[in-house]
Amino acid sequence: MDGPIVRAERIVKTFGEVRALDGVSLEFEPGIIYGLLGPNGAGKTTLIRVLTTLLRPDSGSAWVAGIDALADPTTARTHLGLAGQFAAVDDYLTGRENVEMIGRLYNLGAAEAKRRTDEVLERIHLIDAADRPVRTYSGGMRRRLDVAASMVGRPQVLFLDEPTTGIDPRSRIDIWELVQDLVSEGTTVLLTTQYLDEADQLAARVGVIDQGRLIAEGTPESLKDKLGGAVVELTVADDLRARTMETLSSVNGHEPTFEPSSKKITLPAPDGAANLLQVVRALDGASIRPDDISLRKPTLDDVFLAFTGRVAEDAATPGNPDGRRRRGRRGR
Repeated sequence: MDGPIVRAERIVKTFGEVRALDGVSLEFEPGIIYGLLGPNGAGKTTLIRVLTTLLRPDSGSAWVAGIDALADPTTARTHLGLAGQFAAVDDYLTGRENVEMIGRLYNLGAAEAKRRTDEVLERIHLIDAADRPVRTYSGGMRRRLDVAASMVGRPQVLFLDEPTTGIDPRSRIDIWELVQDLVSEGTTVLLTTQYLDEADQLAARVGVIDQGRLIAEGTPESLKDKLGGAVVELTVADDLRARTMETLSSVNGHEPTFEPSSKKITLPAPDGAANLLQVVRALDGASIRPDDISLRKPTLDDVFLAFTGRVAEDAATPGNPDGRRRRGRRGR
């Protein structure tokens, strides 16, 4: 189709005094994976619920596959698939029956629903467990089954809300491969995730959402480039940290920062290896021996931290469910 396949304009949604979406606008073209990043409570799931017609916004507009999702939600649903944060599968049906049921809801004939069910179960490595009741499945198997069910109708647009949370690494890679295969066959995917390597690996474009607003958008590389090049990253013993921060502050005109959760000190290194050499010399002159030191280019973790003020681990860990930053100062 011509033009964007998903478009949201000035979406606002409030729940009581909480403004979950605060004028979000975004759009992207067909045939890509669009990664939506943000800490818990940022508005990712609320936006997906609006775009998939499960929630009506207070104001704004949304189109999916060229269809006004607010004016004609019934038609819009025939063009989209959804795997939410929690596996929506029936414990008393078998895996095969769950997926076939979704296929029939997509108006597939019985034979076609069965054929596509076998195909997705095979690709997601659940064919051997297909005829077992879902209540016997592990959590990871249930998640994979839910993702498989969302794909059986081969929707034009597939919404995946943190599809790999809580599953084992092998299953995670299986889902990555299946999503990439679907995109190569013409499906467009909107993927929310807090695994930033996942977005870096899969997404052609990335949006960063926080406090209900889209605060950054672009390709993963363009977002990294906004951070100004490479950084020197190092760790030192706790009793050397203050002296290390003071030493690095006079190396190249940039201020070092300290991240309490990882205990890593970083210093911008616009001149790359030359800055690394400066750091090594400065530390040697101050008789400071780092436990570890490296030069690296920015990652999406750095993008996340720069735009939201939080590291992704702080936003995502079960012990910190609201995504608030842990106590501790950045910098000196």
